[in-house]
Amino acid sequence: MSAALTRFRVIAWIVGTFLLLLSVGILLRYTDLFGFRTDVVSRTVSPIHGFGYMVYLATGIDLASRRKWRPLTALGVLLAGTIPFLSFVAERRVTADVRAELVRRVDRGVDPESGRAPGPGTDPGRRSPAR
Repeated sequence: MSAALTRFRVIAWIVGTFLLLLSVGILLRYTDLFGFRTDVVSRTVSPIHGFGYMVYLATGIDLASRRKWRPLTALGVLLAGTIPFLSFVAERRVTADVRAELVRRVDRGVDPESGRAPGPGTDPGRRSPAR
């Protein structure tokens, strides 16, 4: 689960950053807020953000299925990539939640990645021999 979390965290930051750039590009395209108009930024950044958002959806769905989130929780996290700054907030909350779950699993004596207790006669600190 930690690999799925890492993938989600990285893409959430990328999508959030490109969404902020896209927001600036939209302002540059439709307003004279900065003293001039140009569509170069929005035309360049929007396809990158769109592709990144598709990857964000895939990693979010992967993490949601591994964590067995309720559908509304998953939907909220997935939609966070469409609102500026919200993907950063969602990433922090998801990270805190997943890390707390991993700590709870360790405290219960189960494998943090699989969530399963070690089998009988196994030493959790010992590696299996190489084959």
